[in-house]
Amino acid sequence: MFLLPKDQIILLPKEVVSVNIQEYSILTDSLDLKPSALNYTMPPEWYPHAATQLHWPSNPQTWPGERLQRVEQVYLEVIEVLLKYEPIHLFVENEAIRDHVLALFQKRKIDLQRITFHIQPINDVWARDCGPIFICREKAGAEEFAITDWRYNAWGGKYPPYEDDNRLPAYIAGKYGIERFEADMVLEGGAIEVNGNGVLMTTESVLLNRNRNPHMSCRQIEEQLRDYLGVEKIIWLQKGLAGDDTDGHIDDLARFLNQSTILAVTAEDPGDINYEATQQNLEILRRATDQHGNRFKIETLPLPRTAIEGTTVDGSSYVPASYANFYIANGVVLVPTYDEQLDRQALELFGQYFTEREVVGIPCADLVWGQGAIHCITQQLYGI
Repeated sequence: MFLLPKDQIILLPKEVVSVNIQEYSILTDSLDLKPSALNYTMPPEWYPHAATQLHWPSNPQTWPGERLQRVEQVYLEVIEVLLKYEPIHLFVENEAIRDHVLALFQKRKIDLQRITFHIQPINDVWARDCGPIFICREKAGAEEFAITDWRYNAWGGKYPPYEDDNRLPAYIAGKYGIERFEADMVLEGGAIEVNGNGVLMTTESVLLNRNRNPHMSCRQIEEQLRDYLGVEKIIWLQKGLAGDDTDGHIDDLARFLNQSTILAVTAEDPGDINYEATQQNLEILRRATDQHGNRFKIETLPLPRTAIEGTTVDGSSYVPASYANFYIANGVVLVPTYDEQLDRQALELFGQYFTEREVVGIPCADLVWGQGAIHCITQQLYGI
């Protein structure tokens, strides 16, 4: 900014001073304003996507031995279904892995025309947690998307290195010329769930965990969520599932089926390791209201069996198998399946709420060994 000397400042009469609203909008966009001040909000997952982001599995620490090949088969199934409804942006860490993936695609006769490969350094597959979190607004009669770029530290520094994954939102913003708002706070995409109408759900065990943002209070964290995601009301659940190395992501516990309906997973047996946590969370949801004081309709599904033989990479004897880890794409809902009897109940419920989408069950016993399922490996993209 250039300042004139005082003797050169010219004061205009009040009646001469006017501001064109469109010019003012452009000026305010150039200031250091938070997204909510610019009318951005985070869209719900059922909002139409431009594409889905996936990372091809190549980390043998997440899936040791032959488990990696079994997980590849899960990915092939996910990709085959998704491609019927929307494009895929597939991240692979080097050319050798890309060539390996292309060979697998050729065997399955997967159409490559709607797949964009990104050869980029990646640490693991969890696109939900390290990928860009998009926000949207209407401007001059058109949709305008931006990226919120939060800090990612692999769930409290559990699995270094994670710097390559932390750089992905900036990479996508730069490659596609999308405005990016950088937030000075650790946040994973799987830690939050929005209904697109002002309400966000999260958990105390993650966002108030000292391994994320030890310098921030609950009020400061809520302020950041409101400023960057445009939400008005925040619902705090408490603990997550046993075996969830994220410390308790919301996307294994409770999800919005629409603006006014929440799906919660529950353990009904008092002897179940997840009984206390899921019942406490269910009670919180039954009392919860939106920003206008309206209660939500609550649907429940039982948890599949979570105990496993042996231990996972972090030494747990449990995995966070949950029907809440579904993914809503443009014309389909991908639902993780684990147990034939319980799966049928889950698929029927999703069919009742997503009547205009195909509901497809994806066997996830191998995928969840890595302590995540379909929602964890996907991230919806806009404006690309």
